[in-house]
Amino acid sequence: MRSGCPVSLGLDIFGDRWTLLIVRDLMFSGKRHYREMLASDEHISSNILADRLKMLLAEGIIRKSEDPSHQQKVVYSLTEKGIALLPVLMAISEWSHRYRPVGEAYRPASPPPEPQLPAAWAQEMAKVRAAHLTPDSLAVERPGEHTARS
Repeated sequence: MRSGCPVSLGLDIFGDRWTLLIVRDLMFSGKRHYREMLASDEHISSNILADRLKMLLAEGIIRKSEDPSHQQKVVYSLTEKGIALLPVLMAISEWSHRYRPVGEAYRPASPPPEPQLPAAWAQEMAKVRAAHLTPDSLAVERPGEHTARS
């Protein structure tokens, strides 16, 4: 840890180009398997992906479970702590639409809306929760804690 500053503490986890992209893929692209994340447009290397997944697991931002369709695969999912990053990703996206040359594939048909208030993200967070949290995972997770499952 560099300091007790909240920005510095966040950068200890998200201060590289890959970590939030992995969270993005889980949150918005429906990617749940290692190979799916490896195939993202940004071309993350396998050793960096493995390292970031390990760190996200240790931080309690994601969890992994056995894939019922294939014994040798695991499924990665966001935890409540990971879902809480939705406003961060939305704010970065809104900022990029406003100030960066966003690619055509990511450009909406109409101009991006004015920045949303955090209350407007509740519905989107509910959708992400439904996709990632199961009733038994909710019983294990507590705000401010992370599970040791890996």
